[in-house]
Amino acid sequence: MECQFALTGKGYVIVASDTTAARSIVKMKDDEDKIKTLGPHMLMSYSGEPGDTVQFAEYIERNLRLHQIRYHHPLRPSSAASWIRRQLADSLRSRSPYAVNLLVGGYDIATSEPHLYWIDYLGTMAHIPFAAQGYGSYFALSLLDRYHNPEASLEEGLETLRRCISEVEKRLIVGLGKFKVKVVDRNGTREIEL
Repeated sequence: MECQFALTGKGYVIVASDTTAARSIVKMKDDEDKIKTLGPHMLMSYSGEPGDTVQFAEYIERNLRLHQIRYHHPLRPSSAASWIRRQLADSLRSRSPYAVNLLVGGYDIATSEPHLYWIDYLGTMAHIPFAAQGYGSYFALSLLDRYHNPEASLEEGLETLRRCISEVEKRLIVGLGKFKVKVVDRNGTREIEL
């Protein structure tokens, strides 16, 4: 039972994820941060099998940091998303594939544009303006489709996100608890309280 949302606006990407760590019917903790900061202008939200998600997220984080150290600049969001997709596709053809779904959001300093990528455990990638994963997507995608505006200010984007979280809390039979929200824009990444 995991839930993630992400949306783009005028110069920003908002990424939100629930903070519950659960296995089967047992909730183990409710303060899990499922959003990794991959660079100064990039975030990745992950969901899936508990062991796979943390291991894969740390693997991606460390390799993107290694690239930045070697070449003295971070990868742009499109290049990073393609590399991440390739890592998932390669693991799918190994004996131990990762069962991880990802939302990769970033702000491209060179073009001054926000980017959001949806990547699933099969290595499928799509460049999209908004996304939802998990059980919350059944309720939130229609709201995102109706209320998303690519020219929206940050406050308008946060209001759309509040609508999605409210709808999930109201209609999903399982309570997901709190959501952690992070924003990436030209100033970098930061966490926002809803």
